[in-house]
Amino acid sequence: MINKMDLNNKAISIRHLLCEDELSPIDIFSLSQTIQTLSLVFYPLGKNISGACFKNQLSSIIAINSDMSIGRQRYTLAHELYHLYFDEVDFTTICSSKIDEDSENEKKANQFASYFLMPSAALYESIQKLKNGINRQLTIEEIIRLEQYFGVSHQVMLIRLQEEGEISSAIVASMQTGIISLAARLGYDVSLYKPSAENKKMCVYGHYIYQAENLYKHNLISNGKYEELLLDAFRSDIVFGEETEGGAVLD
Repeated sequence: MINKMDLNNKAISIRHLLCEDELSPIDIFSLSQTIQTLSLVFYPLGKNISGACFKNQLSSIIAINSDMSIGRQRYTLAHELYHLYFDEVDFTTICSSKIDEDSENEKKANQFASYFLMPSAALYESIQKLKNGINRQLTIEEIIRLEQYFGVSHQVMLIRLQEEGEISSAIVASMQTGIISLAARLGYDVSLYKPSAENKKMCVYGHYIYQAENLYKHNLISNGKYEELLLDAFRSDIVFGEETEGGAVLD
């Protein structure tokens, strides 16, 4: 049996390590790019794989399936952070797209991800504000508000709310359809429920890009090799100056 209190504490400790508190929603994509030795790879990985973590003593790579919804990608990245920080040996972990994994270590990573994106205190406070002192189950509109606030997929939110006893399993089936349409009618940006845009489905950020820049800056590789490394990382925007400065307002 997994120790949920321990996993919640682990999630909070990594938030603090990355200079975040335990109450605020986070931009996990930007936050992960501050991890010095981590390269973050977005790539279509098919229907059966959500992500992967490759790590050793020198550097690490986390790959995210960009064909999945943005909400699921955020959850996957949090899941892979568990493998990055808490798996005891250096190895490769390939993670299934199924949330209900049988492996104990995968269950720990899933629980960690839920706590990392939705710390217990923050989720409790948000739920109490919605209920306004009334002991009742949450409505579908309120659930959408919560998942938009914390930036998680609808499925991930439903699972967490069931765990917390805030909704019953009996009503979950009725909350599975029409979510994108309802979120739009409630005024929300529905990109959370959709995959990455086509021009962002293959991209590398973080340590790999910095290392290529550093090698070129110190004349350890040629300009041609530098551009080759960047193109291998799907960063034609850097090589050809696409969508970097043109038209930008730097204020």
